[in-house]
Amino acid sequence: MSDHFEVEETLQKAMSNTEVPASLQESQFSHDSQSSTDYSEYQDSEVGHEPIQERYDNPTQGRFRRVASKTVVAFGPNDPAHPVNWKKSRKYLVLIAGVMQVMNSTIASSICSGAVPQIAAEFNITNQEALVLPTSIFLIGYIVGPLLWGPSSEYFGRRRPLFIAFCGFIIFMMACAVADSYPSLLVFRLLNGMMASSPIATVGGLFADVENDPTKRGRLMAYYMACTTFGPIIGPLISGFVAGVSWRWCFWIGLICAGASLPLIAFMPETYAPVILKKRAQKIRKDTGNQSIISPLELESRDIRQMAIITISRPFRMIFYESIVSLTSLYLALAYAIFYLYFEAYPIIFQGIYNMSSGIAGLMFLPIGVGAILACFFFIWYDGIPTPPLACIGGPLYVISLFWIGWTASADIPWVVPFLSGIPFGMGYLLIFMAMLNYLTDAYETFSASAQSAASCTRSILGAVLPLAAKPMFNTLGVHWACSLIAFLALAVSLIPFGFIRYGDRIRGNSKFCQELRQIKEAERREWEREGAPTQSDPEKGPMDHTLSLARIETAQSHVSKASIIC
Repeated sequence: MSDHFEVEETLQKAMSNTEVPASLQESQFSHDSQSSTDYSEYQDSEVGHEPIQERYDNPTQGRFRRVASKTVVAFGPNDPAHPVNWKKSRKYLVLIAGVMQVMNSTIASSICSGAVPQIAAEFNITNQEALVLPTSIFLIGYIVGPLLWGPSSEYFGRRRPLFIAFCGFIIFMMACAVADSYPSLLVFRLLNGMMASSPIATVGGLFADVENDPTKRGRLMAYYMACTTFGPIIGPLISGFVAGVSWRWCFWIGLICAGASLPLIAFMPETYAPVILKKRAQKIRKDTGNQSIISPLELESRDIRQMAIITISRPFRMIFYESIVSLTSLYLALAYAIFYLYFEAYPIIFQGIYNMSSGIAGLMFLPIGVGAILACFFFIWYDGIPTPPLACIGGPLYVISLFWIGWTASADIPWVVPFLSGIPFGMGYLLIFMAMLNYLTDAYETFSASAQSAASCTRSILGAVLPLAAKPMFNTLGVHWACSLIAFLALAVSLIPFGFIRYGDRIRGNSKFCQELRQIKEAERREWEREGAPTQSDPEKGPMDHTLSLARIETAQSHVSKASIIC
């Protein structure tokens, strides 16, 4: 709640120091020769927009803009209510809360993988493919959930959807622990996965909200990706040791971990700037009685049906018509599916060949975590290089690790040899993801959320399906050739990043999305230059607030004839 008090205090100061109530009550801004406030007026002669008047107050306070008959509230460059200007301690609270949600979500994805024999015994399940379903159906929730949580986070803000989803996550984790039949367990796992997908869809935006420095934000995303790797390998470690008592204890421990994280999520402040501005506008409307005062978020059209169509259709159109999205999604989907296939392959290798207990077999996943840590250091080390070839390094490492474990998993070779193959596997996996997801973001910028959704959807589908083939494949081909088969598939897709390096410019040049993005950015740049407002190339004038550019983007898009095709 502390964010609300800070916003209110800032508003009171802004209104008292700049005589906001009087000017806002009149619904216009008049020039005061004794005021230090800077006024500017913009007239778009090409499209006939009404004049936009701006009042730039003290940089530590808010801004007010006139758009037609409305007064739009916006942040000043150094406004303390803006998340990028928060104190470090407050940012750390947000970052820790986000990381804890991601860890809980990803641990839950594999938390019952080490308890398969106990679950089979209690519910009399003999079909081996059916025993993979508790993990696979959880990943199906990862497909469905982001369609709800992603748009919700841009409508209601980050905090509310994250908190609601996390409470639902706790409820369905408890439901899994007390399930009295196998079908009910599967239903609860599906719902648990849908709730768990909220941080996966939202936390990346959460980090971007509080950090506008690209280097720092990139490092935060590296840590975030490391968490998505660490979480799933902790799951079988927990279940392997506690399943001997009862498979239900896998979920009880997951519930305890989630409950311990709940206070952090409950007290996490709102970070989505447009929603903070909406609350600020509501506060000023209440204090002044002037109903023409609105936030940029309230300027936008809120047609739920149109939002649903855009949210669902655009990612699929990008998969089918954008080569970069389709090839990147294919690469990430296969890497992700192989990662989850390992939760079926490792018991076959380390329990079947080396006669380890389920708990000790769970420890065999730890080198994957070590590889993920090394990948983070490698990513940070490459920060200064404009186009780091991380995926070109990660791909070969990934392929090598698959051949390594496939041809060293034998009773006459010590277990430590296939055990160590996890290091290049974890390193390659994380480097691939960090590089390819960053490439999507850089290539599509404004449309990157849809591109990321397309990649997320395809990898969750393949991640849910491929593990179902693990036991039949390993039983038919044997460990050596089953691992070799997936290694050859990984080798084929590892050529994709090299193709992007060679032909990426040409592919982007033929991309309708990239073409429209360039036109919109160019038109927006012209609007900024005409208004004399700070741009990203003018760091001395302060950071460009994305909430201020809404009207300019709308104006810019009016110059682009095909924008409706994209949006």
